Amino acid sequence: MHLLRGAVRTYAWGSRTAIADFTGAPSPTPHPEAELWFGAHPGDPAWLQDDDTERSLLDALRADPESELGPAVRGRFGDTLPFLVKVLAADEPLSLQAHPSSEQALEGFTREERMGIPITAPTRNYRDRSHKPEILVALDQFEALAGFRPVARTVELMRALGVADLDPFIGLLDGQSDGDGLRALFTTWITFPQPDLDVLVPAVIDGAIDYVRSGATEFEREAKTVLELGERYPGDAGVLCSLLLNRLSLAPGEAIYLPAGNLHAYLHGIGVEVMANSDNVLRGGLTPKHVDVPELLRVLDFTPAEDVVVRPESCSDGEELVYRTPAPEFAVSVLRIDEGNLGHEIDAPTRHDGPQILLCAEGAVTVHAKTRSVVLERGKAAWVAADDGPIRLSAQEPTRLFRVTVGI
Repeated sequence: MHLLRGAVRTYAWGSRTAIADFTGAPSPTPHPEAELWFGAHPGDPAWLQDDDTERSLLDALRADPESELGPAVRGRFGDTLPFLVKVLAADEPLSLQAHPSSEQALEGFTREERMGIPITAPTRNYRDRSHKPEILVALDQFEALAGFRPVARTVELMRALGVADLDPFIGLLDGQSDGDGLRALFTTWITFPQPDLDVLVPAVIDGAIDYVRSGATEFEREAKTVLELGERYPGDAGVLCSLLLNRLSLAPGEAIYLPAGNLHAYLHGIGVEVMANSDNVLRGGLTPKHVDVPELLRVLDFTPAEDVVVRPESCSDGEELVYRTPAPEFAVSVLRIDEGNLGHEIDAPTRHDGPQILLCAEGAVTVHAKTRSVVLERGKAAWVAADDGPIRLSAQEPTRLFRVTVGI
C-alpha cells in the first residue's frame, strides 16, 4: 500500500479553489484546476509515494502486474488498471458530450487508425478502443444536464417559454414517438445553419429572460441554464439542445451514472468521478473543440431517461454505502466510520481480491494493509495492491472514505 499523489489537470472550466481546498493545498491556485487524476492512465498517471521517492502507478503495474492487479483482474482486463478515479471541479459548464459503446469505440478507433489520423490530432474522436461508462458522486451541490427528458415534459417547458419560433419544433416532437421525435429535433438543431441559429438562440434567450422575470418557478432552473449557456456560448446549438435534457441538482452523496450514448454536460460543482480507463469523447456543442456531428448522432441514445440520479444502498450494517452500476470496470462505495466505531479497528467489507484506490472525503483514517499502514486525511488517496489486502480501518473522528475497485 502506498500514498497516491494525483495528477492535476488544468482546463479553463476548472476552479482555482475547489480542488485546492479539498486537498489542503494553497488556495486560490494560479490556474484553474479542473481534474485530479488518481489512476494509471498513460496521459497522466498518479504517483506512488514511498519515503522520499516516487514512481508512477503505471510503471508499478508494468513492473509487477500480478502483484498489483491480481490474477483475477489480469484475466479479465489484461495488465491494465480498468478504471480511473478523478476529483472533478467545474466553475464553468463543460462541453455537451457523450461516450461510445464498446463496439462503437472499437470500430471508431480502428477506422481512424486506418485513416492515419494521429492520436493527438484535435479532429480525432477515438483515442483508445474502450467504452467510457462513468459515475459522478457529488461532494457538494452539483449541477448538471444528463439524459434526454421525457418528451411531454420538454413540450411543457418549451411552451412555458412562450417563444413563437419554437412552435414548429414543438409540433415536430408531438408528431412522433419520443425517441424518433428527439432524434429529429436534436438533428435539426445540431445541423442548423449559423444564420438560423443567430435568430433562434436569441429568441429562446429572450423567452428565458421573460420567464425568469415573471417569477414563475416550475422551469426556473432550466431557464437560468439557457441564460448562462447563452452568455458563454452565443449562437451555439448546444444552448437549444440544453432544453431537451434533464436539469439536475445533486445533493452531496447523490450521483449520476452515464452509460454509453447518454448526452450530458456538467455545469458547476465538485465531485468524485469514476470511469472506465478511456478518453473517448464525442462533443455536441458548448465548446470550441472539434464537433463531429455525424459521429455524435451515431452514438447517441435518444431514449428518454427519467431515473437519472443514483443513490447509494447501505450495506455491511450501514458501514458501507454502495453505488450500484452495471459497469464491469469499476465498483464504487463509501466506507463510513461513525460514533459507534470511533477508536476501534474495524475490517473493511471484503468483496474480492483486486486492487483498490482509497480517497478520503471527510475526517481522517488510518488504513492498515498487510505490508504497512498509512494515514489518509481529507483529499488524500492511497493505492492498495491486490496482494496487500484486505484492509482494516481506524479513525478518531467521523470519516468518509471512497473505495474504488474492479466491478464484480
